[in-house]
This record gives sequence, C-alpha cells and structure tokens, in this order.
Amino acid sequence: MLAVLVNCGTVIIGSIIGILFSKKFTDELLDMIQTACGVITLIIGLQMAFKYESIVYLALSLIIGGVIGYAIDIDGAILKLGGWLQKITTPKPKAIEGDVLATDITLDEQKKHNFAYAFLNASVLFCVGAMTIIGSFKAGVEHDYTIIFTKSILDGFMAISFAAAMGVGTAFSVILILIYQGGLTLLSGVLQPFVTDSMLNEISACGGAIIIMIGLNLLGLKKIKTANFLPGLLIEVIFVICVPLVKGLFM
Repeated sequence: MLAVLVNCGTVIIGSIIGILFSKKFTDELLDMIQTACGVITLIIGLQMAFKYESIVYLALSLIIGGVIGYAIDIDGAILKLGGWLQKITTPKPKAIEGDVLATDITLDEQKKHNFAYAFLNASVLFCVGAMTIIGSFKAGVEHDYTIIFTKSILDGFMAISFAAAMGVGTAFSVILILIYQGGLTLLSGVLQPFVTDSMLNEISACGGAIIIMIGLNLLGLKKIKTANFLPGLLIEVIFVICVPLVKGLFM
C-alpha cells in the first residue's frame, strides 16, 4: 500500500499548490490553464486509445458500457458524492440580515458544481489507465513501485493544473484512488494470473477513449457524462476472456 499512499500524497500536494497559485490567477488565465489541461488530457487519451487490438471490442464496450452507465447513472452518483463531500467539508456561511442576492446563490451553486466536477474528472483521470493496473500488480506481487511512483509524479502535475482550474474537488479524488488502486494492490496476487497483455491493451484503449471524453469536456467542445462509460472497461475484460472461449467451442 506504500505506493498507493505516495500516489495519494502527490495528488494532495499538487492540489494544494494549484489552489494556492490559483488565487493569483485571473479568470482569463484560469481559462487558459483549463484549456491546456484539456489538450494534455486529449493527448494522453489518444496515446492510450490507439493501443486497441480490436476496434470492434472497443466500439461495443463503449456503447454497451455507456448504456449500462446511463441506466444506473454512475456520473450522477459520483457528482452527488462530490457534492456531499463539499457539504461536509465546507463550513456553512453565517446568516446575513436581509434577503440573499440571486447572484450569491448563483455563485454558490457554481462553486458546488466546480467542486463535484473537479472531483469527478480527477477521479476518472487518475484511476483509469493501464499504469494503474500494471503498477498496482507489480507493487502488490513483486514490490516493484517504479510504475506507480512514475504515475504519482504525472498525477501530481496534473493535479496542480486541475486544482488551479477547477478547485479543491481535485484533492478529494484521492478517496477513489485509495479505494480503487489500493483494492487492486491488495487483490493483485489473485487477479494477476488472469491479466494478459491483450487484456491490458484493450483496457488501456477503452480507458483512453474515456480520457478523451474528459478532454472534450475540459475544452468545452461537448458535455459528456464520462463516468457513465466506466462499465465499458469491464465489458472489454469480458470480451477478451469470453470471445476466444466461444471461438474455441466452434473450431
């Protein structure tokens, strides 16, 4: 679990740095930072997405996964979790005599949205990817922390940019990093025999496609509920395991 804690630590430190510096940034500069985050995220996603071995698996996984995610509203659930985290961590403002201005309400709701939005995007970005899976397995089985430490550095710098552009919600993504990445590390001995190079490539491709969606959101090109596509990762695993077995029965 050491590597997971280091990863969480770099995200927290990066978030703190981003938040501290953001106070000195103008709205225009913050918009530029968010645009840069979007472009970098697109590049990362494209590099991962082109690792696919079967475009059919990738297409079906995203479509079927998206339908499942929409049906159970994963995106909404994560946003609600982000809103709840903000509610319990942000002190309530003192009551002020007179009516609250409509502009104050709008700004407060926008702040809540940014918190949840930052939490959602950072959580998906930091948890989706082959480095998370491979790194967790190596850390758990071989006690080789190289990949996770490398990922931690990358996540830390991305956290600076995300926190500067979208706020403190970025730091709270460590909760899902701890649960997901920590869980993989603890279960690595059990899961490792089932993970092949082909499976990692397909998972990486599907994760890359989801990260591309995050990039499009950050650039304001399209509003995509990215978390709803997360079941696609599991669908990819099912395809990689089951399709060869089915083919073997008929050959």
